[in-house]
Amino acid sequence: MSAKELVLAFFTAAFVDHDPEAVKSLVTPDYIQHNPQVPTGAEGLLGLIPLVKQSGMTVTTHRVISEGDLVVLHSSFENADAFGAPTLAAFDVFRVQDGKIAEHWDNLQPVPETSLSGRGMTDGATEITERDKTAENKALVLGFVRDVLGGAAPENAPTYLDPAVYMQHNPMLADGLDGLIVGTKAWAEQGNVITKFEPQIVVAEGNFVFVASDATVSDKPWAFFDLWRVEKGKIVEHWDVVAPTPAEMAHENGKF
Repeated sequence: MSAKELVLAFFTAAFVDHDPEAVKSLVTPDYIQHNPQVPTGAEGLLGLIPLVKQSGMTVTTHRVISEGDLVVLHSSFENADAFGAPTLAAFDVFRVQDGKIAEHWDNLQPVPETSLSGRGMTDGATEITERDKTAENKALVLGFVRDVLGGAAPENAPTYLDPAVYMQHNPMLADGLDGLIVGTKAWAEQGNVITKFEPQIVVAEGNFVFVASDATVSDKPWAFFDLWRVEKGKIVEHWDVVAPTPAEMAHENGKF
């Protein structure tokens, strides 16, 4: 199986079939877990499956991108009250090693009923194109993250994205560059000041570039998992899942 096929088989076994034996066959015994609430190792993962089955939670995967040994799933979970909210948007990142899943990172966020842009957290374009421009698109997005989100040169934003087209799926932001600026300013005025924004995981495939970043917001740790779609050399669409990083975890692996 390809890395994508392996991860999708795992997701089906865990969240659709609720089959612990199938899951166990697809992961390494020393499976490294970064979800703060799940113990590390294969046994910690297997212990989660009965709770998933009992909760009645269902999953829909909207996007799958991969690069090298990393695979990113962009999904939504319904009937997810046992995990924090009726509906959750999620990014899951898996590292594949020797035909098994060896490591996992994720971020989850409750999905609100409304959004400023009128878009949902997981709808929008899904087709992977521009595969020959993967490296170029990755560099573009990382420049945007460094200059705009990281604060190195926010005035450069128009060089990275199309202000007129930029489609926003963050529920708290409106479309366009103006929506990004206004929303970011409003968040800061509420006391949410970003003093660190450092990419930890980057996965690009064609026109899609995913970046997971370790951030500090008002002196507290946060995780920002972002996905951007690029078209003809400009960023045109954005999805994210943002969550504070808890101080206590079920393991010592950290969020990243």
